[in-house]
Amino acid sequence: MKNMLKGLGAALCVALPFLAQAPADAATPAGAGAADQALVQRGAYLAQLGDCAACHTAPKGKPFAGGLPMNTPMGRIYVTNITPDAQTGIGGYTEADFARALREGVAKDGHNLYPAMPYPSYAKVNDDDVKALYAFFMHGVAPVQQANRESDIKWPLNMRWPLMFWNMAFLQKGAYRDKPGKDVAWSRGAYLVQGLGHCGSCHTPRGVAFQESALDESGSAFLSGALLDGWFASNLTGEHNAGLGRWSDEDLRTFLKSGANRHASAFGAMTSVINNSTQALSDQDIAAMSAYLKSLPPVGGDGAAAYTYDPQATKVSLDRPANDAGARVYTAFCMHCHGVDGRGFAPMLAPLAGNPNVLAKDASSLINVTLNGTGDLVINGVPSPYPMPGFAAVLDDKQIADVLSFVRTGWNNGAPAVGAAEVAKLRQSTQAGR
Repeated sequence: MKNMLKGLGAALCVALPFLAQAPADAATPAGAGAADQALVQRGAYLAQLGDCAACHTAPKGKPFAGGLPMNTPMGRIYVTNITPDAQTGIGGYTEADFARALREGVAKDGHNLYPAMPYPSYAKVNDDDVKALYAFFMHGVAPVQQANRESDIKWPLNMRWPLMFWNMAFLQKGAYRDKPGKDVAWSRGAYLVQGLGHCGSCHTPRGVAFQESALDESGSAFLSGALLDGWFASNLTGEHNAGLGRWSDEDLRTFLKSGANRHASAFGAMTSVINNSTQALSDQDIAAMSAYLKSLPPVGGDGAAAYTYDPQATKVSLDRPANDAGARVYTAFCMHCHGVDGRGFAPMLAPLAGNPNVLAKDASSLINVTLNGTGDLVINGVPSPYPMPGFAAVLDDKQIADVLSFVRTGWNNGAPAVGAAEVAKLRQSTQAGR
């Protein structure tokens, strides 16, 4: 994982304040009994599981009031207000309206939602969970009057009616059903990963119509990693180098709870997932998600042998950094955190030797995080002490390409080199508007 990336709902999300419970100023309706309150609280938990806050709460904005910009292949859209405000939010939605929007991508007034909203995943959410989510958003969220903003997508691409045909082709209706022969933990994990967790929205490659190439483990591309908005969402299958093949069940559970383990640390969009969602999940649900993910067969590898650590060649290079431009940059800017041996100081500072993100064929995430850094992981209210800083203002394109090539070939990593043109392209796309 990001290091396993989400995912972006379907775009890059910004780390937000952790919402462990319903907002304090969200009043419970008069006459609401204990059973109703229990339903609201269950809905609050499910909203965290779905990471709704990450996309529907803008930086410094009010909870769930929308406004967060999201990049799509057609242009920028702005996430909508899902507070129970009657004029600008979803206060006028019945439970049936809410279920249709959540699971079919159709708003109350009949217009189609862009599939940046992961309704192909939410289609699998069962009726009981939809009821609880509806109770939370109607009675556990404070109404905010904030008008929704029109997208920046130009005509004719901004027309919504073609999405009806997109849904006919790619939307699979029907709540998740347990598969015969699978135990309770696997089935719960599959439901969470495929449904509210919507991991496939970022980690599964997309086709020419921006559809996910697979929606569950029956498709070979499912969770095999994907490029999205300047980040490469990591391979979550059992692939032994760039995937989770070398991760134990405990490694994966630790990552989901804290955003870091002995292999990697979260950055980019996955920071938001950890901050707003997975750290708050029950140990039982974390174990179920891990059991399901660890059951996925390896997909997306390049046929290379399983990674083994070898410090010798890199040690020689670091002993004579004048002979290697990448080693010179590494010793000046990277070595103090990631170590002369590339093993870092996990889990506080990520290792680079054998890190799945370093071994991935696509280097976009490494380039992006080197240019722009990452937000703080905030676990139990405490920010991480050593977030990755950005070096866009310090290092030029060639220097970044040199140091990433050094890292990707060092310590027996054996990944392809990075070119200055790749860095320049991501610098231009990620720095625009900053």
